[in-house]
Amino acid sequence: MLDDDRRAVYDSPASHRYGSAGGTKKGRKREIRLRRYPAFDPPEYVNWQPDDEVRREFSERIRRVPARQAEIEGLDGARHAELYRGLQRFRLHDIALQRWVKQGVISKAWLGTGEEAATIGAVHALDRNGPHGDIVGPMIRNAGACHEMGMSVADMLRGYLATEDSPTGGRDLHVGGLEYGICTPISMVGSLSTVINGLGLAFKSRGESRVALTWIGDGATKHGEVHEALNFAAALNLPCIFVIQNNQVALGTRFKQHHAARDFSGWGDAYGVPMFPVDGNNVLDVYAATRLAAAWCREGRGPVFMEASTFRMGGHATHDVREARRTFPAELFQHWGMRDPVAVYEDFLINGRVDLGAGSGDTLEERNQSRLHEIEEEVTREVEAAAGEALQSREDRMPEPSTAGIGVYANGQQGERNGTDRQ
Repeated sequence: MLDDDRRAVYDSPASHRYGSAGGTKKGRKREIRLRRYPAFDPPEYVNWQPDDEVRREFSERIRRVPARQAEIEGLDGARHAELYRGLQRFRLHDIALQRWVKQGVISKAWLGTGEEAATIGAVHALDRNGPHGDIVGPMIRNAGACHEMGMSVADMLRGYLATEDSPTGGRDLHVGGLEYGICTPISMVGSLSTVINGLGLAFKSRGESRVALTWIGDGATKHGEVHEALNFAAALNLPCIFVIQNNQVALGTRFKQHHAARDFSGWGDAYGVPMFPVDGNNVLDVYAATRLAAAWCREGRGPVFMEASTFRMGGHATHDVREARRTFPAELFQHWGMRDPVAVYEDFLINGRVDLGAGSGDTLEERNQSRLHEIEEEVTREVEAAAGEALQSREDRMPEPSTAGIGVYANGQQGERNGTDRQ
């Protein structure tokens, strides 16, 4: 059982659902199912309404490149539903962390709010087969990659609590595990890009049809090792995908303050590598582009760069949200707030022609709306239970100080934790 203050986040009257503007055929009002949390969601999300211009943008984007459109049209209802489930799981994972910050359980958290599609779309386009499939290297803002690659949300939350049964045994909140196909990140941004090259080189040397993918923040592109990694992958024709996740800000430095060009579109030509620009808030565009990029890599044609244009709807972490609001004009938050990747995709599915299966209602629209509501409720229970499990670990599974060196030194203290060697 969860205690009342934790349950209140999900059951409180303060959490509510938004409705559509403009109604539907015959003047009926549509109730869209996505629940909002005023205590945690950006204010632009709380009163979100479907917007005709944003709808057109979303639909036109997935038709702009015929090859991407073909990938999207190949998705059945079940795959669409799983993409939506992944977006919801990522959003609610972050809300659980925000709740802990407000309750004093943890001091701060790094979130992916507003950028979920750049992670979920990419991961779902890969071969997710644990240690035998593709491998991803997430930034801390790509936490959703971990649960979509197979790690439990409870283990991800345990990472923040530094429990003995967390993926790192309490040593670091950056979690991963090659058993899931996740190359564990580190706090030095950009450093993972060279490690991803090593994985890509191993795949190529062994003749394996596998791909290594990582995300690089727009600020991290200013690190020298990132350029070394991009050039190394290009020169050696490695099966690597580098997603430049341009969220318009590097900690507190605006994009235009650290980058002279309008975007990263010229970087492909600079390194002799294809560059796929994507709408980082359109999960289908990200998915389709990543599918094509992965196919390119598997054909032995070398790496692919992607630029996912998106926006950080909060602070660098939960401690500096006010500073972020002072860094950018309110109009920019409003612009990107209308393009909430979870809400826009949900609106697309409700109004689209894809049958999500199951659900109740007389029309496709009603059945899809019902199915999305079911998914949201299922994920809410999943994350709620995961938070409870993680908090229980904090009560009775904190590591002994004497175990701090286990798994750290190659010639020193090594051993097994929880029955599994997780070095």
